[in-house]
Amino acid sequence: MNSMDRTMKFNMKADEIDISPQEVLLTVYNALQEKGYNPINQIVGYLLSGDPAYIPRHNNARSIIRKRERDELIEELVRSYLVQHK
Repeated sequence: MNSMDRTMKFNMKADEIDISPQEVLLTVYNALQEKGYNPINQIVGYLLSGDPAYIPRHNNARSIIRKRERDELIEELVRSYLVQHK
């Protein structure tokens, strides 16, 4: 059998995807601050549009934020806000 006819298997390491939404948000927030951006505006822009251009590559922030779905990040923000303010 030709190697081109075989189905390749792709395995992601568990640690590559095992990052909590809270860790994602804090890591990206810090990277944005270090680059001199307004972190809140940039994160909101990303969450509303899905456009990763709002997040810099600095400290791998763009890659990190894409490890979680946007709805998971929004859910974390809402949960955190409500826990803090009830």
